[in-house]
Amino acid sequence: MELRDIEIFLTLAEELHFGHTAERLHVSQARVSQAIRKQERRIGTALFERTSRSVRLTPVGRRLREDLKQVHDLLQAALARAEAAGLSADQSLRIGVFGHAGHELRPLIDAFHTRYPGCGITFGEINGVDPFTALRDGRHDINVLWLPVLEPDITVGPPVLTGRRVLAVAADHPLAERGSASLEDLADYRVADFGQDAPEYWVSAMVPTRTPRGRRIPRGPIARTFHEIVSLVASGQCVHPLGEIAARYNTPPGIVFLPMPDAPELQWALTWRTTADNAAIRAMARTAAEFGPIHL
Repeated sequence: MELRDIEIFLTLAEELHFGHTAERLHVSQARVSQAIRKQERRIGTALFERTSRSVRLTPVGRRLREDLKQVHDLLQAALARAEAAGLSADQSLRIGVFGHAGHELRPLIDAFHTRYPGCGITFGEINGVDPFTALRDGRHDINVLWLPVLEPDITVGPPVLTGRRVLAVAADHPLAERGSASLEDLADYRVADFGQDAPEYWVSAMVPTRTPRGRRIPRGPIARTFHEIVSLVASGQCVHPLGEIAARYNTPPGIVFLPMPDAPELQWALTWRTTADNAAIRAMARTAAEFGPIHL
């Protein structure tokens, strides 16, 4: 049994859902089904009981899960020790982040340094208008980006941050007196426009194009950086949704950050150029997966 097939089997045994397993492993659902069918043919019996509503391990499947889990854990530990020894002092990772996100990632970075003391970490800054170029041209090894990221040449790793959104408005804006804002409010005002460089699907995950009722959210003027956004907001030219981390570390004059209780929580994940995959990137991804996302 190949390592990937073992991972698929163990993940399905935990999730008991083919779709969730595929999402978690970043493979197609067909790939999950294919791997399970191959092992069932090899063993000669079913590993899972499937119905239209549920997936359950068979007795044989439960025993295989127990045996393979031990083997998988030992193998992963051996690989981690080998990679730790192989990451020499002259290796490093440059991680792109938004604003002060690097500070919020400190617990993860500390955990990584404990495991891989020979690998250095530096941070670079990214912005919402150009989230992928620094990965593609090699200036960054990893970018921490809000999801979804659906680029064919970019691998999406484990989530590292989760948090809600806030709305930046001018201090004398009518919404400021209310103390909070909703997604529906955005249709009544302009939000900053990131231009044409960033994919629309990715921008709209942070700044939707329509409200929950279907009203269009007008965009403009264009802003390329966080400082340009807050300058436009302070002058009353627009309002703009941001991750709540912006309110935690920034207090620009003339700006108020309002909570948006109805806005779904955002996730930020490690992303890297698929062809640039290396031991250091894998080590960071494994550390992040085991550490779990940090809640802002």
